[in-house]
Amino acid sequence: QVQLVESGGGLVQAGGSLRLSCAAPGSILSINVMGWYRQAPGNQRELVASITKGGSTYYADSVKGRFTISRDNAKNTVYLQMNSLKPEDTAVYYCNVDLYTISSGQYISWGRGTQVTISS
Repeated sequence: QVQLVESGGGLVQAGGSLRLSCAAPGSILSINVMGWYRQAPGNQRELVASITKGGSTYYADSVKGRFTISRDNAKNTVYLQMNSLKPEDTAVYYCNVDLYTISSGQYISWGRGTQVTISS
């Protein structure tokens, strides 16, 4: 199965910005929804943002106006631009992709996660 490749996490001060990337390498026939989830210690994993193949987006209320999700269909890559970061944005961020391959059919792939830490 496809192993997603995430990058872009790190430590920044409150008010700063980070850009996460997630690429889906390999022989992929199609990708429908791509998204980002996050999980803070002691909390459940939550959907932060998602984007369909056609470009329709969803954002959690907590990130609206601060985060922007985008995708490059030619590169099978999804991005999450995070601005005006707050300490409560601190979490492990996971990429999530709904894809279809010849070998495995349709399935949901998860990234291994990238740590985002916002200092106050």
